[in-house]
Amino acid sequence: MIEAVLFDMDGVLVDSEEFICKAAIVMFAEKGLLVSKEDFKPFTGMGENRFLGGVAEKYGFPFDVEKDKKRTYEIYENITRGKLEPLPGVIEFIKKCKDKNLKIAVATSADEIKMHCNLREIGIPAATFDTTVNGLEVERKKPFPDIYLEAAKRLEVKPENCLVVEDAISGEKAGKAAGCKVLAITGSFAAEEFLLADWKTGDLTKAPAACLMW
Repeated sequence: MIEAVLFDMDGVLVDSEEFICKAAIVMFAEKGLLVSKEDFKPFTGMGENRFLGGVAEKYGFPFDVEKDKKRTYEIYENITRGKLEPLPGVIEFIKKCKDKNLKIAVATSADEIKMHCNLREIGIPAATFDTTVNGLEVERKKPFPDIYLEAAKRLEVKPENCLVVEDAISGEKAGKAAGCKVLAITGSFAAEEFLLADWKTGDLTKAPAACLMW
């Protein structure tokens, strides 16, 4: 039976993809490479190392992971200040989880600095959750199951008793590989692209009741 809900962050709790893309485009432009937001889509949900590094690799462009990521986050924090909001239904869905005495976690491929920035800006700080896992805390990123296995371990629940809430194909695969049930939020990807999810919804205001009742 369900004991815990493991939330991805970007595209689930907050829509920050537009801003991280803008920040990355500016960072690359400063280095002399012009890229577009479409270049980043194949690497969505895989953490910033791959999100940025994959695009650099595509163009055969030099990439200093620490320096370039640090600069991207500087730009990101400046352009997101006061502009991020929780996605529709997020606050109510979290309340439903708490009302059902379910444990909750954030399991994001993003680095810790971005996780705290996003959660702070949307008014749902990390302390809201029973635990958090960020991309720097697992070696293998989504679509590998490691981040969800680690979240379940920290919550002291079995993965098969967890619901994963995801908006990316790589995250859907990670959740199912971990043995969890998956609620896919369509938007970043079309509903028909999610082949493994147990439930699908346009946003959390329309999440089927069954996803919290099994």
